[in-house]
Amino acid sequence: MIRALVADDSNFMRKALTHILGSDRDIKVIDTASDGEETIRKVKELRPDVVLLDIEMPVMDGLCALTHIMTEAPTPVVVISGLKEPALAVKSLFQGAVDFIPKPSGVISYGIEEIKEEIIARVKTAASVNVQKMKLIPPGESYVKSPKKFKPRQAVIIGASTGGPRAVAAVLSSFPPGISAAVIVVLHMGPEFIPPFVDMLKWKCQLDISIAKHDKIIRSGRVFVSPGGCNISIVQDKAVRRFSIQKNLRYSVPSIDLTMRSAAKIYGEHVVGVLLTGMGSDGASGLKAIKDAGGTTIAEDESTCVIFGMPKAAIGLGCVDEVLPLPQIAGAVLRMI
Repeated sequence: MIRALVADDSNFMRKALTHILGSDRDIKVIDTASDGEETIRKVKELRPDVVLLDIEMPVMDGLCALTHIMTEAPTPVVVISGLKEPALAVKSLFQGAVDFIPKPSGVISYGIEEIKEEIIARVKTAASVNVQKMKLIPPGESYVKSPKKFKPRQAVIIGASTGGPRAVAAVLSSFPPGISAAVIVVLHMGPEFIPPFVDMLKWKCQLDISIAKHDKIIRSGRVFVSPGGCNISIVQDKAVRRFSIQKNLRYSVPSIDLTMRSAAKIYGEHVVGVLLTGMGSDGASGLKAIKDAGGTTIAEDESTCVIFGMPKAAIGLGCVDEVLPLPQIAGAVLRMI
């Protein structure tokens, strides 16, 4: 049984969310809170398995409460908010939230039942997280390139899902400026959250980072982030490599597999595939395609994964060259390129 704490300043929202979670036989709402300070106190007293946390609350807002929770009583947190500011969602993920759910119709969301199944599913996923891996990640160590032990690689494809925003930031922040390969990031994140995520990366990293666009030329030394809400693949016209962006209902959106397969086709042995934390198996067959094409592959080790789903699936296919904890991945990539 998953023991949940619901924190929202609206009496209606507390009752509605309690009803939604209580409708699932695997979840029990053990209490509610109406402000940030009360939330922190009840987390410490009751030790819930997961907290469903609003952002806009009196006394202490949700983001401040989240920081206290992750520091003083680490607990899986799913932030749910009606504020139309995607940057707040990204900030909450960097501060330790497992997930973020936008309310469908504002701060007091009378249409909350519309996303009932999504709320239940995300709370269940959060409850399965090893909370010690959700603590604030310190800045990564910066690396310089060592003598090559691999053939030079022209591209690095990084895929991630649950827990991915902070994992991706931890890897990229350890790269020095002017890396020799193009880096392409495919993250399971809604399109409205990608621009503030990229802004956050620019603040944390020393790299040229932008959102991938259709027909944009792929250049070495730059980082391109999938725009979300669509799939990106790599195409080649003579010697020029570009992005092709499309909505393809045959794949999840965005599909890590699709991007990695296209990279394997275009770059062959000159590509590195990296699969980080995430639920499910997206990216596993893509990593295998890279391996089969002669490229090099890395999967994040279970010891640092928030959710060891995608890396585990890839390891199960026997296509992973190196299984490494998150702090060691940047150094491994730099040795390969």
